[in-house]
Amino acid sequence: MFIFIMDKISLFAIPVIILFITSYAFFVKKVKVYEVFCEGAKEGFTTAIKIIPFLVAMLVAIGIFRSSGSIDIITGFLNPVLSFIGMPGELFPMAIMRPLSGGGATGILNDLLTTYGPDSMIGRMASTMMGSTETTFYVLAVYFGAINIRKTRHALLAGLLADLAGILTTIWICNLIF
Repeated sequence: MFIFIMDKISLFAIPVIILFITSYAFFVKKVKVYEVFCEGAKEGFTTAIKIIPFLVAMLVAIGIFRSSGSIDIITGFLNPVLSFIGMPGELFPMAIMRPLSGGGATGILNDLLTTYGPDSMIGRMASTMMGSTETTFYVLAVYFGAINIRKTRHALLAGLLADLAGILTTIWICNLIF
């Protein structure tokens, strides 16, 4: 019964939220919703044009990193440490790629799931890691670059620490549950 109710709620949740917000804006706040939406879409297009150089630079750097074989060398070197903390060495490329690129990490995830299966420990850890970490360098390069922030202050450290926390928690939880 609970699943049935949640299925019905999930069908209508997003449309109801959108309808509520636009109705509130139009009737209560007297906002010209369509005009404001079009203005925001125009600004979004301008922002998209601005971030293209940052996006291309990030994708080229990721391509070079993957093609050079650096990940395989680092993985081989760190394998004893990784096995000590309970992380299969096969997951290390994903742990490195995830802060750099969501697309690159998705490719690695796909490869891991195809090779080891979704119900394997590696598949479960990789899936959990994908959901519990962020594309930190991508966010910094693209979003901060789009609004011309050059000094990221503590954003890089905070993002990388959050990624590390996500990775370590993934290892701990997956080893505990599975």
